[in-house]
Amino acid sequence: MDVSGGRGQPRPGNDESAEHTGPEAPAPGGTGDAPTAPSAPTPADAKDARPEGPTPDAGAPAPESGTPQDTGAAPDHGAPDRGAPAHGRDRAPEHPESPADRPARAPAGRPEHPDHPFAHSGSGKGQAPQRPEERRRGGLLMGRPFGVPVYVAPSWFLVAILITWVFGGQIDRVLPELGAASYLVSLFFAVAFYASVLVHELAHTLAALRFKLPVRRIQLQFFGGVSEIEKEAETPGREFVLAFVGPLLSLVLAGLFYLGLLAVDPSSVPGVLLAGLMVSNLIVAAFNLLPGLPLDGGRMLRAVVWAITGKPMTGTVAAAWVGRALAVCVLIGLPLLTQSGALGSDAVDNVGMDTVLDALLAAILAAIIWTGAGNSLRMARLREHLPELRARTLTRRAVPVESDTPLSEALRRANAAGARALVVVDADGVPVSLVREAAIVGVPEHRRPWVPVGTLAQDITDGMRVSAELAGEELLDALRATPATEYLVVEETGEIYGVLSAADVERAFVKAMARPS
Repeated sequence: MDVSGGRGQPRPGNDESAEHTGPEAPAPGGTGDAPTAPSAPTPADAKDARPEGPTPDAGAPAPESGTPQDTGAAPDHGAPDRGAPAHGRDRAPEHPESPADRPARAPAGRPEHPDHPFAHSGSGKGQAPQRPEERRRGGLLMGRPFGVPVYVAPSWFLVAILITWVFGGQIDRVLPELGAASYLVSLFFAVAFYASVLVHELAHTLAALRFKLPVRRIQLQFFGGVSEIEKEAETPGREFVLAFVGPLLSLVLAGLFYLGLLAVDPSSVPGVLLAGLMVSNLIVAAFNLLPGLPLDGGRMLRAVVWAITGKPMTGTVAAAWVGRALAVCVLIGLPLLTQSGALGSDAVDNVGMDTVLDALLAAILAAIIWTGAGNSLRMARLREHLPELRARTLTRRAVPVESDTPLSEALRRANAAGARALVVVDADGVPVSLVREAAIVGVPEHRRPWVPVGTLAQDITDGMRVSAELAGEELLDALRATPATEYLVVEETGEIYGVLSAADVERAFVKAMARPS
């Protein structure tokens, strides 16, 4: 069975988020209105004073986790409102400021957690986003046609054994002279059948690449294959084409096998193989044209409803519920049809092994369709709420410090400024590294006056600089491209905006997923 078109659920900080910490799965929490982000606090002035003796920093209690505030802004895919900056001081200092003394600006609307200053900013256990291929390879890599990796899942080998056993018995009845060799012919059929499934998936892949939609991978598994296309088609017309090319190519293959069958003896080994491949491709095409997600016919139905209503989410809901209805029909109807003889076999009056196998097959197919329909609904909700993930609203206010600043003094400045992150800068005020939250947690409070922040920092690479304007999938793509626990967020002018924690993105992602559409 083909359930192509499965989309990787970008997941921040874990992948396959968003991959990522992130959301295949989408993680893929409660519902309700989002809380209003508190306004940035007005910190008191703080002088640059380092500890004169071994006095522990009393103002840096052990961290505790905090959930970033959600602004509740409507998804708009566009750049978020900038907001008025608050520079972290309410009067001029007594002495000229060095770059290390000047906290980065923090516009209103950013989650600052005034009740929980930097030292309370979390456990530091946020996971860095990972690429989906790094998290789960998906089986045995068979190749990379058109640059897309093709994996064979371990479950395929179970199906290959099952097909070899079932089809081998049929070949033995048709060609008894083959003897045990009939099972070798059946094994060849199993491989050829899945090769035709791969061609079906490659049709989806080529169409996706033609529409400039990235394809993560193709996976051959228990009942067919999956083409994991990472983004939605931009129009319902493209969605329809993307779904239809798979069954269309299966029909073309069935026609080619039929033409080959005309040129050979139907009772020969090539004839039996060609007949089996023709019928199997017809079944694949017909099954995938059923109008319910996650089947190709469901995606075609989604495209039609999308074109009529102008709302992709409405199309997804309609096709997903039709898919669930199909799952119930398969669960109940397939065993009944088999027992009645409507599928070409003799009617069965009693319960035997064949009846049990038919019921088991129907249950597996129904479970796959039902689960796929549910996943499609979750993915649609995710994409609907993704624009709410905006770097500007999730970024923590940061205080610039020089590398030799004691940790206790840096934390004091951060707490005074209402900030929750530290950025190490050079003498010219250029950011060079980020102080890792997890590293701060690991330093005992009594040791903080003698630990320079530079020893706890991670150098800033190009991928760790993200624009404050990023939102939605663009933000998650940027985090997945360079796995890290913290990122430096900058304005278009290059000015420091703050620090983005992958853990904060993950929490916001889960919160968005839990919110009703």
